[in-house]
Amino acid sequence: MEKIGILTSGGDCSGMNAAIRAVVRCAIYHGLSVSGIKRGFEGLIQNQLVEMDLSSVGGIINHGGTILETARCLEFKTEAGIKKAVDTLKKHRIEGLVVIGGDGSFRGAHELSAKWSVPTIGVPATIDNDIAGTDYAIGFDTAVNTALQAVDKIRDTASSLRRLFVVEVMGRQAGFIALETGLAGGAEEVLIPEKDTDLEKMCKKIVKGYQRGKRSSIIIVAEGNESGGAFRIAQQIGDRTGFEVRVSVLGHQQRGGSPTALDRVLASRLGAAAVEQLVKGNTDKMVGIISNRVEVSNLDYAWRFQKQTNLSLLRLIEILSI
Repeated sequence: MEKIGILTSGGDCSGMNAAIRAVVRCAIYHGLSVSGIKRGFEGLIQNQLVEMDLSSVGGIINHGGTILETARCLEFKTEAGIKKAVDTLKKHRIEGLVVIGGDGSFRGAHELSAKWSVPTIGVPATIDNDIAGTDYAIGFDTAVNTALQAVDKIRDTASSLRRLFVVEVMGRQAGFIALETGLAGGAEEVLIPEKDTDLEKMCKKIVKGYQRGKRSSIIIVAEGNESGGAFRIAQQIGDRTGFEVRVSVLGHQQRGGSPTALDRVLASRLGAAAVEQLVKGNTDKMVGIISNRVEVSNLDYAWRFQKQTNLSLLRLIEILSI
């Protein structure tokens, strides 16, 4: 193997640049040349490639987003689209591909490997942290810390005005961000898709808290919660308690910003590990971190197995918020 390609695909997140840097520099260390593919699989289809060297990834480890940009590509889901992508790889003599992204990106990488014999390695990067085969995905820790900073500021105003806030965080259909933000932020309740919500019980607890002198309450809601989103939940709480409820939807700010130290270290370790897997001749694999060790799993494991949230954290939040 003499040349590899690298792309970022799907939703962006902080730490992607750190992973790109690690892939490029580790590849060069192993004597490989590297082509960066702009805008994910869309750029691969459209032949949007740039040659990368040591200087091209200098000074990017602390930047959010991705210098290679990213996109979601419907054409790549067609056989004709995949064939265009494979032709681009052949044209540029790219013999291996590192794909940085989430489960949708890994499905595309799996197709390239399984049906078109393109050596591919996946690096998990999504704030949702819903990728099986790794304890943490790149971007998750930064998203949690961004959400936590917002919750801390909301707590200040909630306490000053004796108000109840419902704060919606991202996470798609997974409650990982909500759970860790809620526990770290001292939230009174956390509502996640993985567990049904007893609104009546929650409202009684909120009322009891204010009766004993609580100055504020914060309810963290994961965007995929079955109760219908922050505004609907806020209305239901207000109807049941008679309290004035405010809503804050944190949104896409959780995707951006300078990555935390944890995300930078994780991205560096996994980016380097991806290159090492290609050098060893492996394909259709994902590199992840489990119990602080780099582990390798089959790419399809990332979406065929549903990653479980730690529901014991909900119990802990309930105990600590009495």
